[in-house]
Amino acid sequence: MSTNFIEKYSYWFKDLFLEKGMVLEFAIFLNFVINLIALAIIIFSIDYIAKKLIVSAFRLFSNKTKNTFDDFLVVSNFPTFIAHSIPLFIIWYSIPIISKDYPSISNFLLTTVIILLIILCVFVVRSLLRTGKEYLKLYERFKDKPLDSYLQIFMIFSWGVGLFFIINLITGYSTASVASFGAVSAVVLLIFKDTILGFVASIQISVNDIIRIGDWITFSKYGADGTVTEINLATVTVQNFDNSFTTIPTYSLIADSFQNWRGMQESDGRRIKRSIFIKQNSVKFLDKDDIEKLKGIELVHQYLDVRENDNSLFNIDTEVNKYLLVNGKNQTNLGVFREYINAILIDNPLINKDLYLMVRYLPTTDKGIPVEIYCFCHDKKWENYEKIQADILDQVLGAVPYFELELFESPTGKDFSAIK
Repeated sequence: MSTNFIEKYSYWFKDLFLEKGMVLEFAIFLNFVINLIALAIIIFSIDYIAKKLIVSAFRLFSNKTKNTFDDFLVVSNFPTFIAHSIPLFIIWYSIPIISKDYPSISNFLLTTVIILLIILCVFVVRSLLRTGKEYLKLYERFKDKPLDSYLQIFMIFSWGVGLFFIINLITGYSTASVASFGAVSAVVLLIFKDTILGFVASIQISVNDIIRIGDWITFSKYGADGTVTEINLATVTVQNFDNSFTTIPTYSLIADSFQNWRGMQESDGRRIKRSIFIKQNSVKFLDKDDIEKLKGIELVHQYLDVRENDNSLFNIDTEVNKYLLVNGKNQTNLGVFREYINAILIDNPLINKDLYLMVRYLPTTDKGIPVEIYCFCHDKKWENYEKIQADILDQVLGAVPYFELELFESPTGKDFSAIK
C-alpha cells in the first residue's frame, strides 16, 4: 500500500484537536458524532423501509405478470440489493455535508461507501446471472446444458472487475498499474491446475456435447453409475442408482474414459447380451428318434421338418452312407437348441425385430461353448429391461435338458464329496 494512502487516513486524529481551540474543536467534534449517529439511525430506517416497500412492490408486480423472469429475480434477492443501494447513495451525498470540518474522515467514509457500492454491484450482477440461469432452464434446449459452469465463469470475471476498481480506489494507483497488477494476478491464478483445467473442460464438454444434465453415465474410476444432476466449473455431480452422490472432477471427463448411455436412451432399444456355457461332450448328432422327440417342442417343429427334408434330399442325391450319423448332413442338438432360442426371441413382442437379433457361438473356452443371446428390447427402463432379460434366460436355461445338453458349472464341495 502506498505512503499516500497511509498519510491520507492516519492524521485525521491530529486534525481533530490541533486545527482550532480544544473546547471549540470538542464541540464541533461532538456535533459531528451526533450527526453521524443520527445519519446511521436514519440510514438503517430507510434501508428497512426501502427493502420492505421495494420487495413487496416487486413481488406484487411479478405475481401479476405471466413472465417468470421477474419471479426468479425475487428469488435471487435482486429487489433486496436494489433497496440496499438507496441508503448507500444517501450516505454518499450526506457525508460531505456532515463531515466538512474533517476532510480526512470524509474521504475515508466516502471511500468505504464507494467500496460497498462496488460490492453491491457485484451482488446485483450475480443476482441477474442466477436469474438468467434459472430462466433458461425453463427451455428444453437449455435444460441439459452446463449453465452452472458459465455462471461461475462470469462471476469470476465480475469479482475480478470489482477488485480491480477497489484496488484502484484504495491505493490510488493508475489504471495501467492496476491492469498490470491484474495481469500478474491472472498468471498466478492460472497456476492453480484444477481451476484452469475445470474451465477448459467445461468449455469442451459444452462445445463437443460430451455430457448433459440428465445423462446416465458409468465412471468406474470414481464409482459413479447414475444420472448427472449438476455440471459446474470444478465438479460434475452424479446421483447413483442407490441414491448416493458421487462428485467427479470436471476435467476427468476429458482426460479419462467413461461410458455415457445417452445413445442407448435415444435409440429404439436397449441391448440384451448374455451367454450360457454348454458342455462340449453333451453335443451330439440327432438320429430319427431324437428328431421325432424334439418335434414335440412347438417352436422348433417346423424348423425340424424343413431341415430334415433338406438333409434327406442332399444325402440321397450324394448317395451318402448313413450307417454313421457323421456322414452327410445331419442336425445336432446344439444347433436345434440355438434355433429354439432364436425362435423365443422372434416370438417375444418385447424384442425389437428391427435391430440386431441373433444367437451365436463365441470362441470355445475351458468352460465349454458360450452360446450368446444378442438382441434389443423396446423397453429401456432399467427394471423392465432386467425383467425382460430374466424371463428370456429363465426359459432358455429351463429348456437345456430337453435337448440333452448340459450347462457348465464349476464343481462345488458337494460335488467333490460325492466322489468315492
